[in-house]
Amino acid sequence: MRTSELAAQVRGAFDDDRDAETFLLRLERYGEDLWESLRAVYGDQVGALQGRLLEVMLHAYHARPAELRRLDEARLLRPDWLQRPEMVGYVAYTDRFAGTLKGVEERLDYLEGLGVKYLHLMPLLRPREGENDGGYAVQDYRAVRPDLGTMDDLSALARALRGRGISLVLDLVLNHVAREHAWAQRARAGDPKYRAYFHLFPDRRGPDAFEATLPEIFPDFAPGNFSWDEDLGEQGEGGWVWTTFNSYQWDLNWANPDVFLEFVDIILYLANRGVEVFRLDAIAFIWKRLGTDCQNQPEVHHLTRALRAAARIVAPAVAFKAEAIVAPADLIHYLGTRAHHGKVSDMAYHNSLMVQLWSSLASRNTRLFEEALRAFPPKPTSTTWGLYVRCHDDIGWAISDEDAARAGLNGAAHRHFLSDFYSGQFPGSFARGLVFQYNPATGDRRISGTAASLAGLEAALETGDAGRIEDAVRRLLLLHTVILGFGGVPLLYMGDELALLNDYAFEDVPEHAPDNRWVHRPRMNWALAERVQQEPSSPAGRVSAGLRHLLRVRRATPHLHASIESEVLPSPDPRALLLRRDHPLGVMVQVYNFSEQTVMLPSHVLRDVLGERAGDRLSGSALSLDRPTVRLEGYRALWLTAGEAPA
Repeated sequence: MRTSELAAQVRGAFDDDRDAETFLLRLERYGEDLWESLRAVYGDQVGALQGRLLEVMLHAYHARPAELRRLDEARLLRPDWLQRPEMVGYVAYTDRFAGTLKGVEERLDYLEGLGVKYLHLMPLLRPREGENDGGYAVQDYRAVRPDLGTMDDLSALARALRGRGISLVLDLVLNHVAREHAWAQRARAGDPKYRAYFHLFPDRRGPDAFEATLPEIFPDFAPGNFSWDEDLGEQGEGGWVWTTFNSYQWDLNWANPDVFLEFVDIILYLANRGVEVFRLDAIAFIWKRLGTDCQNQPEVHHLTRALRAAARIVAPAVAFKAEAIVAPADLIHYLGTRAHHGKVSDMAYHNSLMVQLWSSLASRNTRLFEEALRAFPPKPTSTTWGLYVRCHDDIGWAISDEDAARAGLNGAAHRHFLSDFYSGQFPGSFARGLVFQYNPATGDRRISGTAASLAGLEAALETGDAGRIEDAVRRLLLLHTVILGFGGVPLLYMGDELALLNDYAFEDVPEHAPDNRWVHRPRMNWALAERVQQEPSSPAGRVSAGLRHLLRVRRATPHLHASIESEVLPSPDPRALLLRRDHPLGVMVQVYNFSEQTVMLPSHVLRDVLGERAGDRLSGSALSLDRPTVRLEGYRALWLTAGEAPA
């Protein structure tokens, strides 16, 4: 369709010329990203897709509520809204946090008191009944899980959050749908249109060819990547369907432009309900190519760029967060490189940072941390990282052999050590974690557990040893200080602000018992949340007060804007990690002691960057750097800027 024809179609869809001009200006701005990426994926099929796509976008634009249109304009004027130091995230399961969506609305004072500006409610769109991979097997993208509320409740919550300056974040599962989803049901019934939405095979020849290079995601309870379905064949004779994660999660065929169109419609529908950030779940897996591991394919980034462009035209307040737990060289493409620079996702998880936090805590050595950070290419300055200590998922030891070798380690041996340490099997370990998904073929053992239990608080409380309790509290605060200072959106996982311990009661719930990740998905302890104010010296009280202090300091520190990268400053002591941030207001140096031992850090390392006097923003104290050393107590952190500490 020619540009003049597009303009005519757009103008014909509006009664108000001003709205038409707004839409056309955005189409002019983002249209190149949209059409170029669609042509790269779908080739000649784009001509037939273009008119249908424009119709979906125009319908959503007309349906967009006035208050969300105002938010669109505000975000266009402040495109760095996700990068600002006051941006702090909170991640929770609706039912485990407050029972229902209405219950969440009743707890907004608590979130606002923490300084939260971004609320990620874990999967709440209607999943299949029974086992559903924690909600990631979606049966209906336009309905809420019935026990949590309704879509109107979701819209009301989004409005209430928006009134407090908090953005609603939801999961959007792109790789697969539940076997019970209407598309899958129609495919099973033999409808050729919907059979083309999935990867279906009449026999094992196709699956076996792909399996030769595919990894297994859940080798314990979902081995292989394909499942037999008795009702799937064109004549009901059965067939194989691609199921990367579980047999009830059917992978979608994104090579079909109809699937792309469906998801544009879904994204814009949810955006008009008030969703501001979409967590693009399992985004790495959506494109399949024989002879590869079917992850991180170039088409993934074209499709994400096109989805983002469509959202920018209709709802520019919306942002994308890539859930891509992949190697650094692959991860950077989810934020955009070369022609895609800054045009793919607005945010991505920094999984490597999380892994290195726990690695350094166990080893009391930051050399591997330094090497891992140096391996990261610079991200686009318009994007940001999602930074976290813990999340709903297990910890996989994503440590490359190359990084390990540069740090003088054997990668396999170090990964084995970390699994032993955090499952409590290593002599002297302070951690209480559970092994998740042991793979005997690779030796891979992932770890489940809450931050507090992995950091040693559970074991310390059992002994009643005040020194061990003190160390555990300091570890928890150190980990959170790093994610608050690195530059990105720190994501607080529900209950970590109260140092909640492992919840072993998950074993008593039949649908949770096979999956020990539920050990770190406890219910919110509201009695404790109220009690910490009266018990500031308790472990939970100290973690809560310490974290709130860190959040206040972060909000007042412009050096933490996420457009600035944190860079490794060589440390003369392996126990201490040094990071440098070059902000227009001046250099910031962050110092983190990852051991319980006192470190005497040579002052010249800091003096060469900051001069002879520096202020620590965390303590509000001044440091004289003309002395030979700076004393760092166990698990101490410093955020240093030149001159005196701010008042």
